[in-house]
Parts: sequence; C-alpha cells; structure tokens
Amino acid sequence: MLEKPDLPDQFIIDGVQAAYGLQVARVTFLPIGYDVNTAVYRLLAEDGGDYFLKLRKGDFNEITVALPHFLRTQGIQAIIAPLKTRRGLLWGSLDGYKMILYPFIPGRDGYAAALSDQQWIDFGAAVKRVHTAQIPPALTSLIAQENYSPQWREMVSSFQAQVETTDFDDPTAAKLAAFMQAKRAAISHLVARADQLGLALRACRLDFVLCHTDLHPGNLLIGNHEKLYIVDWDNPIFAPKERDLMLVGGCSTWHSAREEALFYQGYGQTEVDRLALAYYRYERIIQDMAAFCEQLLLTDEGGEDREQGYLYFTSNFSPDHEIELAKTIDPF
Repeated sequence: MLEKPDLPDQFIIDGVQAAYGLQVARVTFLPIGYDVNTAVYRLLAEDGGDYFLKLRKGDFNEITVALPHFLRTQGIQAIIAPLKTRRGLLWGSLDGYKMILYPFIPGRDGYAAALSDQQWIDFGAAVKRVHTAQIPPALTSLIAQENYSPQWREMVSSFQAQVETTDFDDPTAAKLAAFMQAKRAAISHLVARADQLGLALRACRLDFVLCHTDLHPGNLLIGNHEKLYIVDWDNPIFAPKERDLMLVGGCSTWHSAREEALFYQGYGQTEVDRLALAYYRYERIIQDMAAFCEQLLLTDEGGEDREQGYLYFTSNFSPDHEIELAKTIDPF
C-alpha cells in the first residue's frame, strides 16, 4: 500500500500497547508493497526496540502467521517469525485490520539490491528446506492444495469482455481499458495457453511440496551482515515445486543463467518439469492481471496505488519482461 490508511497514529499506538504490551514512542508509515489491502509501519518503542507492523484488512487466514512461526522453530533462519501478543496469539485486531508484529530488520529488498553469489546459494538452500519441511497435520489442514483452478483465467477473460463494452470515467481505468483492447489477442493467447497447460498438468500427478507461492525479489530482504530472509507468507500452498521455482530465471529482475545456476547450487540437483514451469509463469502473470483489473476497473479508490497498478499491468508486455520470458520456457 502506497498511501497511508486513515488511521491516527495514536490509535495504532494504543492498539499495539493493548495487544502486545509494547510502549510505542513513534509510528512511521512505510509506503511499500503491492498489496492494496496491507499497510506496513515501522514502530520505535520507548525502550529503543525497533518493530515492523503489518496491518491487513479483508480476509485473514491464520496460516499466514502460524506457518512462518513453525518454520522458524524448525531452524530455517531465513524466516522472520511474528511476535506473540500478551495472550500468546500471533496476531491482534485493530478496527477491521489484523495486526502482525515482527522485529524490524533494516535492509533492502531484491529489487533494490542484487543478490551476491553467496546469497543466491543461500536462497536456493532456504527454498529447499521449505520444500522438504515436514508440516504437522494441524497446519496441513489450513494450507490449500493446488487444483489448477481456472479462477484467475476466467476473471481476466471477464474483465477483457468488460473493457470492450464499457466506458470508464476514471482516467486510470480508461487508460487500462484502452491498453487491454490493444492487447486483446496477446491476453487471449495467455489465457488459452494456461488453460491447455493446466489440463495437461492435472494428468501428470507431480509431487506436491510446501510452496511460498510469491518468491519475487520484493519478498526477499537482505538485512544486517548481508543475511537473506524470505518474507510475506500470505498464500502458502501444497503444489509442485515449480510453483516456487518459476520466478528463478523467469522474471525481469532474475533472468541470468549464472544466477539460476547459483540458486540450484544451494537448492540441489533436481529435475524441473518444463510444462509446470511454463504453466506457473503464465498463471502468475494472469493472476497479477486479474488483481490489477479488480483494483482499477471495479473501483476508483487507491490514489497513488492506481497508477502504480497500471504500470505493473502494462510492464508485463515490455520486451524482455514477464510474458516474453514465460514464452522462452514453453515447450510448444
């Protein structure tokens, strides 16, 4: 979220104190992240402690905090576990938001700083530990299973039909509609190809592992002493390992063969299914498109987030960006 929610700082201070018993001296809104339903803050406590607060509105699944807490207890140091409230919970509530508190780790994300060779190796090793983690039944029951659902593809097709017949008063929505009209053939091909690959994968019966599902550069934090962390566990799923591996070598920031080789040096030798890799690269683009269409075509709210959403949508079609990179792995 790029624009600060309409929540007074003192209201946040009081809520954190009530839930966590933390005396907060200063609250600073951080205009970062792609999720328009999540606002983040840096909190400075009166005793000098430094904290990172996530406020999330809308749907909330406790697995988003329970899973990283569990993985950290298993010794995966690349995970930042949420702190517990005074009641022993991993989240608190504040005026329609869920509060999740972490220690604040100064650093840069993977967009702001290129990973070193050792960090690429460490990244691969951390992902392998996630993929091979033994998850207890109590948590397993809360984690979704991949079913190659056409949900996002159907949404994009529906939005494509909408922009062909609707006039939008909002300038950002109108601009997106015009862009989608110009790219209708490319968008239709994306949806159709992902449908074909999804049907093929249903018959493959690939092994499922625990996946983070959103391992883009923005969800890597390079902290003190160049230590690397994987953040944002909002949508874990049991799926083929390619669900996570598809962005390594397959996004506009990470497409170096050398970096990919370093990652697999840490991850270990493994056979990667090209059909699954292609499917997930296409599906990731389609899911992002659906989310930005929801943001821009169904509402005129969001301020600065709207223009940023438009830029994210259109950048997929730029040379050497996501769509072009996805096609390079497609076996057909």
